[in-house]
Amino acid sequence: MHPVVNHVTPLDSHTGALTLRYIDTLTKPPGSLGQLETLAVTLSEITGECKPIITPPAIIVFAADHGIAEEGVSAFPQEVTAQMVANFVRGGAAINVFARQIGAQVEVVDVGVASHLAMPSITDAKVRAGTANMVFEDAMSRDEALAALQVGGEAVERAVQAGAKCIIVGEMGIANTTASSAMLAALTGKPVAQLVGAGTGISSVQQAHKVAVIERALSARQANAEDPIEVLSKLGGLEIAAMAGAYLATAANRLPAIVDGFIATVAALTACRLCPAVRGYLIFGHRSEEPGHATALEALDATPLFSLGMRLGEGSGAALAFPLLQAAAAMLSEMATFADAGISDNADP
Repeated sequence: MHPVVNHVTPLDSHTGALTLRYIDTLTKPPGSLGQLETLAVTLSEITGECKPIITPPAIIVFAADHGIAEEGVSAFPQEVTAQMVANFVRGGAAINVFARQIGAQVEVVDVGVASHLAMPSITDAKVRAGTANMVFEDAMSRDEALAALQVGGEAVERAVQAGAKCIIVGEMGIANTTASSAMLAALTGKPVAQLVGAGTGISSVQQAHKVAVIERALSARQANAEDPIEVLSKLGGLEIAAMAGAYLATAANRLPAIVDGFIATVAALTACRLCPAVRGYLIFGHRSEEPGHATALEALDATPLFSLGMRLGEGSGAALAFPLLQAAAAMLSEMATFADAGISDNADP
């Protein structure tokens, strides 16, 4: 079991109840702000504050390569992982654009990129240079999976020390939808064909090939669904492990974590299988176009805040969701109550 698991406490339901009562004193009909009210209560339960502060957010992008890329499961070659990491550093990726929009710092963490990245602004936390090809051998050892979880936790601790009040986790890794689909199939028992989508934009023929490759890997690895670390080590990715570790650490720090799309949700499911109490600290940003995302969300009983037909990754959908959390927090801290405004809260004569 991962050591952070012992530090995750249940949500503060008492503060949540106080916040719910307070929301009904605000100058609006009861329940008229819908899911925003539910979100405000969730933020209070997470932070233990009736007027939670969730600014500034921090974005952490974990990058790693996958041995399964050798099987031709992606529309892009493996070198694109390192090239996109360089793009993150230059500030040219979608996540950089959205980070600037919400005032978030972005840390890029190399947890397993296959090539050497000589860029000073990248955090070098490489556990190994990419995973092995899981068709032929375990993606990584159990110790390596635990080390990658630790990388994720340490990145969150850095963000918390820097003052972050909300954590957004993203990823970059060619073939990581393949690893995520394999993990999800193992964890849920769902047929692979129901989970696999276009990923980076593969054709229907390539998609069928991807399904076959994953089925071969599942058959070869025989991962125990009751042991999430085994599923992670046999079928997963270093960045997926780091993301799971980040969610564990975010929950241990009583901060909200906004979960991105398919890969992030599989990482979140892994964290929740390790420690069910983590679930309360997760806010799901958007519904990805990847077919497996619906299965992963269902496994977590999660309803995302919006659906824009996105499937980029990087944490992009989670960053776009952050202003909704801002709005929920602002409602609690800035809206007048009926008493403050001198408005009758009862329309009866």
